[in-house]
Amino acid sequence: MNNIINLLNGILWGYIIIALLIISGIYFTFKIKFSNLTQIKEMFSIMFEKKSGNGISPFQAFCVSAGSKVGTGSLAGVAIAISLGGPGSVFWMWVLTLIVGSLSIVENILAQIYKEKKDGTFRGGPAFYMEKAMGKRWMGVAFSILLTMTYGLIFNAVQANTMTIAIENYSGLSRMTSGIIIVILSALVIYGGMQRIAKVSEVIVPLMGVSYLIVAIIIVLKHISIIIPVFELIIMNAFGLKAFGAGTLGAVIMQGVKRGLFSNEAGMGSTPNAGASASASHPVKQGLIQTLGVYVTTLGVCTATAFIILFSGVLGQNLDGIGLTQQAMKSQLGAFGDVFLLICVLLFAYTTIIGNYYYGQTNLEYLNADKGIKIQIFRVLVIAMVFFGAVRESALIWNIADLFMAFMVMFNVYAIFMLRKPAIEALEHYISEKKKGKDPIFTIDVLSDSTGVECWDKNGEIPLED
Repeated sequence: MNNIINLLNGILWGYIIIALLIISGIYFTFKIKFSNLTQIKEMFSIMFEKKSGNGISPFQAFCVSAGSKVGTGSLAGVAIAISLGGPGSVFWMWVLTLIVGSLSIVENILAQIYKEKKDGTFRGGPAFYMEKAMGKRWMGVAFSILLTMTYGLIFNAVQANTMTIAIENYSGLSRMTSGIIIVILSALVIYGGMQRIAKVSEVIVPLMGVSYLIVAIIIVLKHISIIIPVFELIIMNAFGLKAFGAGTLGAVIMQGVKRGLFSNEAGMGSTPNAGASASASHPVKQGLIQTLGVYVTTLGVCTATAFIILFSGVLGQNLDGIGLTQQAMKSQLGAFGDVFLLICVLLFAYTTIIGNYYYGQTNLEYLNADKGIKIQIFRVLVIAMVFFGAVRESALIWNIADLFMAFMVMFNVYAIFMLRKPAIEALEHYISEKKKGKDPIFTIDVLSDSTGVECWDKNGEIPLED
């Protein structure tokens, strides 16, 4: 089975997905007039705006999606990319992130435009805009099933796998025992609903993210004299000018793109599920806020991990994944580094598990599976996959995750390309209003075609209580 998965991954990631992400990312970057780069200041300025209605706040939605991103992809995934592809993989992670920020803006704007109200909350995402705006119910159903399996089940197995390996490396505690503990802690939040997920995420994600970056800055300052040679190594290896191990130029690019996508999720259609749940005065606001998470995750946390590894001198010691990151941190900060990284792994992966669960539940609700036994079965399956990932070997789990990730990209990129017009209209309206010194308010009149729009009218966002 693993051989078949590897074959499919080789075809998809060797040719199709890399080309699709780069071409579509460049296309949308031009189409939205480089807003993914010129609006970064705006992303920060609107981050903590109050919610316009009684849904979750824009910042809470950001934390749910960021919590899903800043997990093992930022800690173990980067180590895998560097160990398999070489230091140059980091460069291609940077390139991908800057390009696909445009995809993130578009997909999150669409999620807000075509969201719906149900059971006192907003919900939305690719499945919803595939059906409501494109009229393709079958496509929405297929994507929902794919996302539910990918995030609710497979990706959560990846997170649990990294957590138990990290615990075992640090303390020797069996993966079976630590897996049971993780299952219990995950269940406590999963059974608490969206509000509890949002509240947990908005505390843990900023705290650990900032703490990790501070520690990384300290390590960089400690090695400031060699930072230029490290940058040179990254750039030269990125273009095949300086070989590393057995990694070819193709392997360098592939690992950088794969692990970059796993960490920032731009274009995959995952973060719009969280972005749609926010109450906002304009869809573009949430599109910009969610895109900031793309940059924070890859340009911030992933880069921090890469520098910690490259400064440490432990690369090439037959280590990979979270074990490589742990050894690198320990070499820099001793026992404190060992304990600190373990805490980061546990909390990052934990918020990812509960965020991934929410993505899965949202898409089950789209499938009208939101009542009684079906949701309960899903919760049991999520917990079971967490335990499965906790005790299984990591290679198979990561390979399965890569395969499903590729399928999601193909579905979602096609959808946002077909729906580019309403997203661009909303963005142009937002920028125009900002230039006039106004706080932009989105109304249905902004769109030339409002087919499928349910939560916006001529006055703005329709309140949840209506």
